[in-house]
Amino acid sequence: MTSSTVTAVIGSRRAPVLRLVAIAACLPYLCLKVAWIAGSHLGIPAGSPLLKNRATMALANGLTVLMDAAVIVLALLLTQPWGRRVPAWLLAVPMWAATGLLAPIMVGFPLQLITHGGSQSSGDDRPFLDGWVFGVVYGGFIVQGLALGTLFVGYARERWGYLWQGRMRELPAQSTAAAQRLTAVAAAVLALIPAALRLLWACGMTAGRSMSDGRLLELMYVGFLAAAATGACQLAFRRGRRLPVAVPLALAWTGSGAVACWGGWMVLASLVNSHDLADRPAPASSLTYAVQMIVGLLVATVAAHYFADRSARTPQ
Repeated sequence: MTSSTVTAVIGSRRAPVLRLVAIAACLPYLCLKVAWIAGSHLGIPAGSPLLKNRATMALANGLTVLMDAAVIVLALLLTQPWGRRVPAWLLAVPMWAATGLLAPIMVGFPLQLITHGGSQSSGDDRPFLDGWVFGVVYGGFIVQGLALGTLFVGYARERWGYLWQGRMRELPAQSTAAAQRLTAVAAAVLALIPAALRLLWACGMTAGRSMSDGRLLELMYVGFLAAAATGACQLAFRRGRRLPVAVPLALAWTGSGAVACWGGWMVLASLVNSHDLADRPAPASSLTYAVQMIVGLLVATVAAHYFADRSARTPQ
């Protein structure tokens, strides 16, 4: 029995357990959200900003229910035979989004526990949610991320492992090299804008800062921006020739997903609350979210070109 066969057997035995864990981790969040949509105030203290606009809250909760339900669909897709027949883009896009949304929570919530004991506020001393809600919700997200990520790595290794074999110096020339380099440079330059603002906020500057996140969380997003730009430049310019190809791909995948998806989510939230001047983010914060989203999409474009080129040139 070859090592790859042994790995496949072990993975097949582990997959049902991880699938069950991922699905079970979704249930507390889904139940809580459905209860809120139905009108319950479970975990929402009196005076919370969440109670100001019931229609907006119901819309937002409905969207997040669909997003978390997608985790269940992905867990099934990654562990069922029919999942091998799903077109690559139809799996890659939601997995990239799931990675982008879950990775900052997996890093940020422990940092939040360290700095603020896990509590959050609306920024004006009004309680946002009861403390236990954050533990239940974010704890569930962390478990989802670990289980879903492990399933995806195993699935991707079996289906597309040839796309990241070898080291950077072994990669063949690509037909879209010029476009990738231009895109990577644009992403790296644009990333300086949100990175500089977040560094200033991490150092204590309050001007233009809308959220009362801890300074460590600002540094966390600087890290994701750096990961995205670094991964894109390594792929486009073939830097780090001794590195395994998987390293810049992981940096580009995770970094681009984190900055694009959370930037986009915050832009969407600001548009939903655009009717209320008090809830609108400061212009500098809006700029940060928008540019983060653009940077993430540019880096994802570089990675997509890499996958397309190597897939076309590498025999499966």
